[in-house]
Amino acid sequence: MKYSLILIAIACIFVSCGEDAAQPKPKAFLALEYPEPNYKKIEFPCSYSFEINSIAQLKEPKVQQDCWVNIDYALLDGTIFITYQPVRNNLKELLMDAQKLPLEHTVKADEIEADTYINEKKKAFGTFYEVSGDAASQAQFYVTDSVNHFITGSIYFRSKPNYDSIVPAANYLKNDIKHLMESLTWKEDTLPQKLNREALKK
Repeated sequence: MKYSLILIAIACIFVSCGEDAAQPKPKAFLALEYPEPNYKKIEFPCSYSFEINSIAQLKEPKVQQDCWVNIDYALLDGTIFITYQPVRNNLKELLMDAQKLPLEHTVKADEIEADTYINEKKKAFGTFYEVSGDAASQAQFYVTDSVNHFITGSIYFRSKPNYDSIVPAANYLKNDIKHLMESLTWKEDTLPQKLNREALKK
């Protein structure tokens, strides 16, 4: 009888251990925290300037390519790519290309939201596109003065698109893009007097 009780006790221990081993482990997520943004104005030999986050590094502007620049975020493993094109009686074409770019991500994107940006004082007009889902780029934008200058930008991460894992970093960079748009200024002494509103209509 005594031996039977011992055998039963040992069997219970093994069964309980086996049950513990079979339990699925909860998924672990990194608690990502980024520093509060501290913005600084950058100056370079191009027709525009803006403010960037102090944790970002501005790559040397490629003047030979109409001042295209990259804003690199080593901490977030991502980059904001900015292209500049002068407007030469082709505003409509530039707008069509900029508005068409977010549509290239519709296959992977769950949702694309567009917010219009208008700053009459700075003569800056554009749209910010926020992309949700496993798209290659989580945000895109364009800003123009409607007469002389046209800027487009996109966020890209150096990893396979997985929205759930990069959403904290994506949201952080989206806020930086909005600040970039709001702080952007053109460098001419005289800015265009009149916005071509018909051309800016979608």
